[in-house]
Amino acid sequence: MLSKIFIKNYILIDELELDLSEGLNIITGETGAGKSILINAIDIAFGGGKGGNREIIKSGAEKALIEITILNKKQDVSAFFEEYGIENYGEEIILSREITPTSSRARVNGSLVNQEFLKIFREMFLDIHSQHQTYSFLQPKYHIALLDAYTKNTCGNLLEEYHSEYEKYKKMLSELEELKNSANKTEDQIEFLRFQTEEIEGAEVNDINEDEKLNNELAVLENVEKLKELTGSSYWSISGDDGSILEGLLQIKQNLSKASGMDSSLEQTESDLIGAIDSLKGISSYLRDYSSLLENDEERMNTIQERLFLLDKLKRKYGGTLENVIKEGEKLRKELDGIEFSTQNIEDLELQTEKQHSLLKVLAEKLSEERKKYGEVLSSLIVEKLEKLELPKVKFTIDIQPCELNQNGCDKVEFLISTNISEGLKPLAKVASGGEISRVMLAIKTIFAESDNIDTVIFDEIDTGISGKTSQSVADEVKELSKYMQIIMITHQAIIASKSDRHIYVSKTQDNTTNVTISVLEGETKLKAIAELAGGDVNEESLKFAEMLVGGQV
Repeated sequence: MLSKIFIKNYILIDELELDLSEGLNIITGETGAGKSILINAIDIAFGGGKGGNREIIKSGAEKALIEITILNKKQDVSAFFEEYGIENYGEEIILSREITPTSSRARVNGSLVNQEFLKIFREMFLDIHSQHQTYSFLQPKYHIALLDAYTKNTCGNLLEEYHSEYEKYKKMLSELEELKNSANKTEDQIEFLRFQTEEIEGAEVNDINEDEKLNNELAVLENVEKLKELTGSSYWSISGDDGSILEGLLQIKQNLSKASGMDSSLEQTESDLIGAIDSLKGISSYLRDYSSLLENDEERMNTIQERLFLLDKLKRKYGGTLENVIKEGEKLRKELDGIEFSTQNIEDLELQTEKQHSLLKVLAEKLSEERKKYGEVLSSLIVEKLEKLELPKVKFTIDIQPCELNQNGCDKVEFLISTNISEGLKPLAKVASGGEISRVMLAIKTIFAESDNIDTVIFDEIDTGISGKTSQSVADEVKELSKYMQIIMITHQAIIASKSDRHIYVSKTQDNTTNVTISVLEGETKLKAIAELAGGDVNEESLKFAEMLVGGQV
């Protein structure tokens, strides 16, 4: 559940800190006071929302900040957090979003996260239903997902298996199309492809640094005489018989050996000199061997030059570097092999694809049977809930018709409803009013509540278009739902507001600047807010009515 919200410099909010409770959190306030600003801020923190960064930041501020503390008691996030490198501090999770005019950055427990992470994170912890989102219930493309969500505890593994096998099927189709396209190449194209492959493979390029090594070897061969002269004279300077560097250093060593016998502080200097002499002897030996091994090799020079000419030619044709030449050779060989064996490959893959399609049909038919069975159960439960929500003559069914195999199986699912006894069942979009759609959605959410792992559901004015007994029924249903999860709800209905575990009031002030303030109401202030919702004015009659609502006497 969301336990705390901190907002700074966001739209019309200077700064606020709000504690939320378990159960039902009601948000009220006058029309235009900015009630939806709080919901929008939560939406944006979880990776949703629309609009440019500049429009979100309060006028005069450099950046906006939204920080939400989540108390997690349902979800096991250990593996998920580990995958994204997020510290897991137990039940408390801190989600924050910082918004500047040019960027927006989200963090979880202090670590930067991307939009992909937020999408999964949101699905784990939050479900927002605004008036706009409620109307998505009208679209049949969402109905199959709603039905599958209801059946996930019983046939979730079957659905996962189907999705996995369908992805394999799509991959097979893609490979088959690629093979068929390759098989359609002309004989000239195939011959040119074969020439390119043989040209690269014939060169036997195995080392991406071969050209660099050969150029270095060539430079040595081209300068053999000069190198022999330089290294040979260096050797004689170090180790020659008369007046050599080593001869002079050995004399100095003898002197230091005598001196260190008189003054022990010179012993380290003597030791350092011995080390230098040993090192110089090693250098001398290397220069002697190097010089003696150098010799003119015209044949090797010609071989290297020919090899470098070939490698340069290949680099010009196939990508500029030997690494690219090797990669291009592998790619061309794969393409050529695919063509040469394409006929047999196509036949084999077509057979595999047919088998995979048959497997999918079996799985899809099992899914269809499950959907039809649980569709009847869900339809009955929705009717039962809608009758409690003041739709006594309602008829509701989940219509499942066969269709072409697709990522969801072989079913076309659509919700059909009739709210009048004289009318037959019709698509939800063509029959239901705004208030009726909201009640259908609320009925579904309530049915899902006990098995739903989401801890927080936000309703943004879904009670629009209802009144009287219907409001009372909706209030009772929302209160029932709040037993299973945290509810945050914007409402204009006094009856619904009276059920709150926490009442949040939003107001707007306009002095030199416009500011939105949010406060938690209790006791008398809460009664006055409910009285205002009920009667428009706060008076003795409306206060008495508010007291009756809170006391549950209405």
